[in-house]
Amino acid sequence: MSVIAEGLSIPGTRRMMPLPMRVDGVEEGGPWRMTFVTSPDDCNLACDMCPGHSPLGPGPRRPPRRLDAGLVLAVLAERAGSPLREVIPSTMGEPLLWSGLAALASACAAAGPRLNVTTNGTFPGRGARGWAALLAPVTRDLKLSWNGATAATAERLMAGLRFEEAVAAVREFLEVRDAVAAAGGSRCRVSFQVTAQEENVAELPEIVRLAARLGVERVKLNHLQPRLPGLSARALSRDEAGRARWNEAVRRCRAAAAEAELPGGGRVLLENAVEWPAAGAPAPEPGPCPFLGREAWVLADGAFAPCPHPAAAEGALGRFGDVSTSTVGELWRGAALATLRASYRDHPICRECSFRRPGGAS
Repeated sequence: MSVIAEGLSIPGTRRMMPLPMRVDGVEEGGPWRMTFVTSPDDCNLACDMCPGHSPLGPGPRRPPRRLDAGLVLAVLAERAGSPLREVIPSTMGEPLLWSGLAALASACAAAGPRLNVTTNGTFPGRGARGWAALLAPVTRDLKLSWNGATAATAERLMAGLRFEEAVAAVREFLEVRDAVAAAGGSRCRVSFQVTAQEENVAELPEIVRLAARLGVERVKLNHLQPRLPGLSARALSRDEAGRARWNEAVRRCRAAAAEAELPGGGRVLLENAVEWPAAGAPAPEPGPCPFLGREAWVLADGAFAPCPHPAAAEGALGRFGDVSTSTVGELWRGAALATLRASYRDHPICRECSFRRPGGAS
């Protein structure tokens, strides 16, 4: 039996947030992090890469799916005293449009879990300063979807975005974040999350340099998942030439991260900057699932899911229950989830899952 103790770095400090013990790869007592798919059909932008809102796709569902805020708060209450350390309010749609976010932030402030928020950087409703005042004190990491170093590229990929306004909003958020930290509060890390593709691969190093100039501490590179037919030609993994462009961009991003200094000192943390194997080299072997037995998802209808793969939301990995009729603890110990944990390496969807390969390579 393997027992692994882990820690989660606390931005702005050298301390580690202790994570629960894992026994044979499974968190004892429940997930350490939960994602609530709060409002996947609500967004004020139309990014090409988003299956739900892209102009290349069918558009968002109507009526829009929205997770009941009361159900989210009930789950949070049920998880009191459990290993839960972090809560993500959706990674689909724009979570800042969800009516329950302020209540969730208040509940996290009272109960202890930190928020982890991904937003498109427009800060609808409250503006950057207003959202920073609410989120910075209770958020471990705020990820801004950022897909260009120039207005032309960023605005083409994220229709509706005004690039210069987005840059100004980052500065405003960081000013409030820094004030919160200076007053003795925790320091929320701010990250750029980039969907690497043909349209922006040449600008990736400049995105790293822009992050450093602004004071954005991390740049996370994700590969485009071409789930819409019109996106296939943009995937860098589609041929050797695309893979070579990605590898060159990785080298240039690493150089940019090493050279560019943050305003307060230090360097930008670069994640998923992993080169693909050379032509003819064997593909990397899939590693263990980074989610199964560690994290959990609650879909907009209350259904429980084991990972972020679209197949999980569609039920192709199994049916795991619903948090409106069962507790997370019951579902975590359920037979359906135990079966998947034991057999996922042989499941055809899991075998090909890009999350199990370095940098999302497939």
